[in-house]
Amino acid sequence: MMISQTIDLPLIKPNWPKVASVQAFTTTRQGGVSLPPYDSLNLAYHVEDDPQAVSQNRQLLAQKLKQSAIVWLDQQHTTNCLYVDHTPQQIPTADAIWTDQPGLVLSVMTADCLPILLTNGKRVCAIHAGWRGLVDGIIETSLNQCITRAGDDSWQAWIGPAISAAFFEVGDEVRQAFIQKYPLFTDYFQPHGQKWLADLAAMAEQILRFHGIEIITQSGLCSYADSTRFYSYRRDNQTGRMASLIWLEAKAESDK
Repeated sequence: MMISQTIDLPLIKPNWPKVASVQAFTTTRQGGVSLPPYDSLNLAYHVEDDPQAVSQNRQLLAQKLKQSAIVWLDQQHTTNCLYVDHTPQQIPTADAIWTDQPGLVLSVMTADCLPILLTNGKRVCAIHAGWRGLVDGIIETSLNQCITRAGDDSWQAWIGPAISAAFFEVGDEVRQAFIQKYPLFTDYFQPHGQKWLADLAAMAEQILRFHGIEIITQSGLCSYADSTRFYSYRRDNQTGRMASLIWLEAKAESDK
């Protein structure tokens, strides 16, 4: 049952070229009912927040979007990309999801990792990508499933709020994992004492370009730097999760 209250729930629209048949948003941490340190629109059950607060936050989001069929994932930094044509009865374990069915809202949750949304106006895809997912091939797996099909036309991607290169410190093992797979990625790591600062968003963009996506828009928003709007696991450790959502609009009866 939807809760009845005035909704003051900020949403961020992707700053990409709009496609008439597609809706997409990223939530912020604002507008929900969770108490600190999850204040306030935490959408994840697995972070030890009060389950009733999370449930109410999800209801608030559904009411704000005027959409009830939100598909949530159990994200485990896998390379699993799932096709859905209905709302699953059980939450699937995957880190990417796509559909060609109108009215299904696809979601991925993040708190520093990259949310990547893709569409060609006929299909939509949402990807959760941390550094391990990028190295292991979550983008490639997703593109191979939802794009390599006869009759495909122009696709575009949006890379949403995530930790920026100024704050994402990694060890040499992470750098080596990337440059062994992508030798040209040496430029995306800058020395920082005994470690490196890594530009995840730039690497994700380059992987998308490697695989034929030409229209790519970066949000330019840093989850670590903006504590007012965003959760950040690196910054706070015990914290909530935002959601990035995308769906194909259902046609009105008069349009069918």
